[in-house]
Amino acid sequence: MHLLVTGTNGFIGTALVARLLRDWPGLERLTALDLKAPAFTDPRVVSMPGDITDPALLARAFAEPVDVVFHLASVPGGATERDPALGYRVNVAATAALLQHAAASNARFVFASSIATLGASLPDIVDDSTPLRPTMSYGAHKQIGEILLHDASRRGQVDGRGIRLPGIVMRPPAPAGLLSAFMSDLIRETAAGRRFVCPVSAGARLWLMSSQRIVDNLLHAAQMPDPGLQVRNWTLPALLVTVAELVDAVGRQTGQDAAALVEYQPDPALEQAFGAYPLLSTPASEALGFQHDGDAVALVASALQADQERLAHA
Repeated sequence: MHLLVTGTNGFIGTALVARLLRDWPGLERLTALDLKAPAFTDPRVVSMPGDITDPALLARAFAEPVDVVFHLASVPGGATERDPALGYRVNVAATAALLQHAAASNARFVFASSIATLGASLPDIVDDSTPLRPTMSYGAHKQIGEILLHDASRRGQVDGRGIRLPGIVMRPPAPAGLLSAFMSDLIRETAAGRRFVCPVSAGARLWLMSSQRIVDNLLHAAQMPDPGLQVRNWTLPALLVTVAELVDAVGRQTGQDAAALVEYQPDPALEQAFGAYPLLSTPASEALGFQHDGDAVALVASALQADQERLAHA
């Protein structure tokens, strides 16, 4: 079986490839696409560094039929706002090109979408009927990707499965154009006993999922039977936690007074965009077997463990 993964140099992509190499049955080849070639020692991995907007790169990547595509690569929110043309090329044009190539193999196509598609002005309860009203270019691009995925699936060209990723912890401490990176920084810094200036209030409400649970859900999206539904894109059942609850969970996990390490200096615009999430009801994705982390303590424990494993292999 031939799998293709985009964005393999990212922290989710790296974790996904490691899990695929370990657990995917009958894996013969894994084509890894990213701007830089990550260090893979497994002989089944064919690393192809380059820009996924390059038609020649995609032609090489799909030279052999592909069974499953995991499309993770994107230009994130803050970076897309600064350079919308680049965001469009990567988030929209490259997604369309990938779908066209995948159609030649009639591949299963797992698309990493985002809760950014929902926008910022949300109702008191977000459920499966909540309309998508993105308020940033990144969210608009992801919505376009969802539409393209649904249409290609409707036509029988690919077997598409799109999942809307919530806030993910913990991301590596590096500038990546992610306005929501403070969520990961908060856990990392307080767990290490360092002071942290939080750009949202203690009562800010977040939708979060650990990186390991994201990988679980990506694998589930690829391996679950064809749902036989018109719907091809789902919001994942993320945990709704306040910043104060997250800090408390860090303290419970590390045995220290994490709350004493946090100073709050809220940025109203940032809190409106990333700290004002309402109740979340996701019966459609839960019925299909997608899962969240359970509770805030389990979320923090998983996030810290994944970060330790990342550092051990760095």
